[in-house]
Amino acid sequence: MSEPPHHHNEPEARAALADIRVLDLSRVLAGPFCTMLLADYGADVIKIEAPGRGDDTRQWGPPWAGGESAYFLAVNRNKRSLTLNLKHERGRHILYELVTRSDVFIENFKVGTARRLGIDYATLRELNPRLIYCSITGYGQTGPYRDRPGYDFVIQAEGGIMSITGPAGGEPHKVGVAIVDITAGLFAATAILAALHHRERTGEGQYIDIGLLDAQVGWLANVAQNYLVTGDVPKRYGNAHPNIVPYEVFPTADGYVAVGIGNDAQYRRFCEVAGRTDLWEDERFRTNPGRVEHRDELIPRLRELFRSRPTAAWLALLREAKIPAAPINDVAQVLNDPHVLARGMVQRVHHPTAGELKLVGPVAKLSATPATVRRPPPLLGEHTAEVLAELLDYDETTITNLRREGVI
Repeated sequence: MSEPPHHHNEPEARAALADIRVLDLSRVLAGPFCTMLLADYGADVIKIEAPGRGDDTRQWGPPWAGGESAYFLAVNRNKRSLTLNLKHERGRHILYELVTRSDVFIENFKVGTARRLGIDYATLRELNPRLIYCSITGYGQTGPYRDRPGYDFVIQAEGGIMSITGPAGGEPHKVGVAIVDITAGLFAATAILAALHHRERTGEGQYIDIGLLDAQVGWLANVAQNYLVTGDVPKRYGNAHPNIVPYEVFPTADGYVAVGIGNDAQYRRFCEVAGRTDLWEDERFRTNPGRVEHRDELIPRLRELFRSRPTAAWLALLREAKIPAAPINDVAQVLNDPHVLARGMVQRVHHPTAGELKLVGPVAKLSATPATVRRPPPLLGEHTAEVLAELLDYDETTITNLRREGVI
């Protein structure tokens, strides 16, 4: 492994990836989300950006905080920003020097761009055979679509999720967050961790090819399997479930409630506490397969039943009976929820221009090596001089000259 970054505080020193350095040339969402996860686990992530403009998402506002876009702030904490002109020969030479001192390299250029810039895997592997190199593209490095540009929205359309999202009989809908990018970032992070483990055993680095379309197809999960088993094309069910009934949103006297009844015992308890044992005694509804088959007879009765009480009354009744149920919270309600706050899912960090900044906290809770928010998302080029001095021993004069020449 590379030598550990120098400036460790105590939480970093205990972090799972404290001895891993990542060169992050990715932009927008999938790659930065992946490297944020690695950084939360303690990796020294150096975000390499083009001088003057940086990551595209720095301009994706409003809203802004201290001149930084909220979009950029969402996925770039715990990283150091170094500006580097890769079209300049000296810029590439600096990158090569950094590669020899790093463990992971991640980029999301269009297929062929890294090779044109002289920073493809074949080139960098010669400099560092232990390097783990991850490429994220719309369609992957192989296959007939490899040269197409790929954006989350387009992949949601092409990859099947929109065909099963939205009201039954209505228009197809995208998911409200860029879920293809997020899941591609998750797949990339787990692949990088697997490759690091392989390297521990063998000393070998390797190349990781992540395609957004592959990621989308990969998380169709049971919906894809339903089709592979039956040959029936999955359809839109709105908020309902193709395989479980009742498992959907019901209107109440004053709003809505989401109810997930996952087995027959829960359904029986529901009928008892709702005072409708007739809906349990009816042979058509006694088993989940029966309820799925006869959903058109059952669901209208349940919708009428749920309209008889307000949401709070239903929630009290259902939770007492240990039946999964929830209100439809908006984002403000979620991020102020006492349980969400108790789980550390909203963190505070001091940002150089925005002051105190709230961020969504790390998801995984590790007992021995906790994931932490140590640094705010960086200003463009904020750590250029620091990284060049610390890792490459460049002096002030050299760094000043590089700035003057437009290399950094």
